[in-house]
Amino acid sequence: LQGYAAEMDNPLMAHLISPELQNKKDILFGNMEEIYHFHNRIFLRELETYVEYPELVGRCFLDQMEDFQIYEKYCQNKPRSESLWRQFSDSVFFQECQRKLDHKLSLDSYLLKPVQRITKYQLLLKEMLKYSKNCEGAEDLQEALTSILGILKAVNDSMHQIAITGYDGNLNELGKLLMQGSFNVWTDHKKGHTKVKDLARFKPMQRHLFLHEKAVLFCKKREENGEGYEKAPSYSYKHSLNMAAVGITENVKGDAKKFEIWYNAREEVYIVQAPTPEVKATWVNEIRKVLT
Repeated sequence: LQGYAAEMDNPLMAHLISPELQNKKDILFGNMEEIYHFHNRIFLRELETYVEYPELVGRCFLDQMEDFQIYEKYCQNKPRSESLWRQFSDSVFFQECQRKLDHKLSLDSYLLKPVQRITKYQLLLKEMLKYSKNCEGAEDLQEALTSILGILKAVNDSMHQIAITGYDGNLNELGKLLMQGSFNVWTDHKKGHTKVKDLARFKPMQRHLFLHEKAVLFCKKREENGEGYEKAPSYSYKHSLNMAAVGITENVKGDAKKFEIWYNAREEVYIVQAPTPEVKATWVNEIRKVLT
């Protein structure tokens, strides 16, 4: 923040910044400043009060859990930030900042820090739980771990959701995103009197499903070319089903990984095959919750 972001506003450095990069500070750094202030002013001070009682630190996480959602915002902006960095990574301005800081690594390594940080907390809490089995703070630690895992899931889900292309409406109107994942899907439509029989013999479609409170979206995944993070897939929207008219059949004969999602009193039937029976169970439970 000091060595790069602040320098973008430094008049003495202005001549090194190309016009296309000016006013792009917010895209490049996202809400990193907000994350920094949260840690510096709030979370670090809270943590320090537990120096003598580390086993009680779970409470500290629980008290601040809402603030941890600032990481979701950071991660959602990350693809925009990365594409900007790719365009300007060899800019004289960034080289000069790096030289002044005497950093061996370039700025992008530091921009990745918040993403790495939010994933480290759960490892930390898991380790602490291991050594705090029967002590006073164990329940809080467990709850803190569950909450952090929930935030990681939300971050991960939203990273996939922002990659959906071709959806006409506003995704936010579909309610909370509950689950997302890749499946094999067979369809069976009753069109007029000619029912397409025995479709299960045919090749399934690969579909990425997004389960929202109000609808389930079927998308086709497209892999992007590129390195590391840039390989982020995108999902082209195919169709959606309104949850108000959806029903499920939990078991499909002969396959513990399959379930059915049907629509409008079985006018359309989608046989969905999960990668594992566990994934199937989680989805069936989530869908059941929405339907009830």
